[in-house]
Amino acid sequence: MAENENGQDKTEDPTAKRVKESRDKGETTRSKELNTLVIMMAGAGGLLVFGGQLAEMMLELMRINFTLPREVIMDDHYMGLYFLNAGKAALVAIQPLMLTMVLAALIGPIALGGWLFSTDAMVPKFSRMNPLSGIKRMFSVNALVELVKAFAKFFIILIVALVVLSKDRGDLVSIAHEPLELAIIHSVQVVGWSALWMACGLIIIAAVDVPFQLWESHKKLLMTKQEVRDEHRDSDGRPEVKQRIRQLQREMSQRRMMTKIPDADVIITNPTHFAVALKYDPEEGGAPMLLAKGSDFLALKIREIGAEHNILLLESPALARSIYYSTELDQEIPAGLYLAVAQVLAYVYQIRQHRAGKGKRPDPLGDMPIPSDLRRDS
Repeated sequence: MAENENGQDKTEDPTAKRVKESRDKGETTRSKELNTLVIMMAGAGGLLVFGGQLAEMMLELMRINFTLPREVIMDDHYMGLYFLNAGKAALVAIQPLMLTMVLAALIGPIALGGWLFSTDAMVPKFSRMNPLSGIKRMFSVNALVELVKAFAKFFIILIVALVVLSKDRGDLVSIAHEPLELAIIHSVQVVGWSALWMACGLIIIAAVDVPFQLWESHKKLLMTKQEVRDEHRDSDGRPEVKQRIRQLQREMSQRRMMTKIPDADVIITNPTHFAVALKYDPEEGGAPMLLAKGSDFLALKIREIGAEHNILLLESPALARSIYYSTELDQEIPAGLYLAVAQVLAYVYQIRQHRAGKGKRPDPLGDMPIPSDLRRDS
């Protein structure tokens, strides 16, 4: 079981943040054996596919360069020209095979760990130049595994090569008795199939190395329980910081709420523990909106601001509690409270008419029609 520098067991799976940080550093799962297998398979396959074309181009080069006219032999200026033409022809001939190899060299590394580009991986690490660290790596478990894989590759490829050569012994002997053109094409085919079979022998090594590399990579990323807790705390924020942020948010929200109170039509109170400020705009045609609400000290501040701006204060404990618990700021009141709030707004309108000398003072409101599911007892 892995341990960290504090001696704690690393038993927890790595978090997404830990995996991302590892990839940012250029650390990801890679298998050299898988890369070697892909490149050898691609090379052998390319040799079988493009081998005939390559052999024919080789024969053509041999004909051109070994059957020279007398004037070419006697003039050394032709040597560079023939060499340049031969190089161009050779490049054209091997181009499909080389492109196949380059593509395999790109696919092999990303087949397991995916595409990864990290500038951190290019930064020199002087710790790797420490002789003591180098000696420690030489006698580590990873070094032993690499040694075992090297011997395994050697013996597997040796056995496969002996089997393939034994099987192709007749073809190898017959090549010596074939015409030159057929012998070259035949040789390319034999080499291609032999390389393919030897590459297939590496499947065994890759099948063992890939799970090992996945396990080793996962093991390096394991975390202790304390590391997981610390990461979650850092990601979510420290409790005292979050508490301070919430406090600041509440204060900002309260300040914004207080600035809206002068626009209210009525403030309904408990009368001391709760206060809610409502506004109704008949032009918009919606339901009354809750501009502000608060309890205890905040309710007192709402009443004070309302008194400063001559907003009608109406005592209705049941309705104040219902609106306080059922409605959020800047939201419309629930449909169940429409009738009760309509009576309040009608009362406010009559009070304004009375104060303007255009009507008599209305009778005080009685009990409000509040549905049982919206009623909050004190």
